[in-house]
Amino acid sequence: MTDFYVSDAVATPPPSYKSATQQAIFSTLGGLAIPFLRVDTGDGTTMEACIPIGEKLNNRVIKTVFLTNRQQTLFWLYVTDPDRPFVTKEFCAALAIPRVSFASEEHLLSMMGTPHGATTVLALVQDTDRRIQLVMDRAIAQAEYISCTDGTNTGFVRLCMHDLMERYLPHTDHRPILIG
Repeated sequence: MTDFYVSDAVATPPPSYKSATQQAIFSTLGGLAIPFLRVDTGDGTTMEACIPIGEKLNNRVIKTVFLTNRQQTLFWLYVTDPDRPFVTKEFCAALAIPRVSFASEEHLLSMMGTPHGATTVLALVQDTDRRIQLVMDRAIAQAEYISCTDGTNTGFVRLCMHDLMERYLPHTDHRPILIG
């Protein structure tokens, strides 16, 4: 991936927004005075592409999985380590819930305003109906920083985990369930 584009990190929002979700994320970060670093990138939809992004942000990019039950009435946003394989049975056992599957891109777009490959914990700002339950690996929640997409697959941000957990998520009225 030597030809993969990653800009220098900056501490300012993008000069223009690619989506309403991206704009809502940066508006919320600014309104809460949460400092961040941001990079623009090539298409960062794979975990392989996230390696040079993480290097530029000096922090690994997390994996975010959007899940639903069979009836598509309950939804979970799972934040985990990029190297950890997703095992449905383990996830369901940790939450004592029936089997889940990946939610459709239609649900992702309608509920969080992001396409597959751009799913981010920061897009919970769009879940004003509070239909999505946030689930995080305990080790991720205890890290110093979190790096994730900015609601697009060509922009990534890094912020302090403390700011995410103590300021951003309470602002969105989402409280994570920690597992692992």
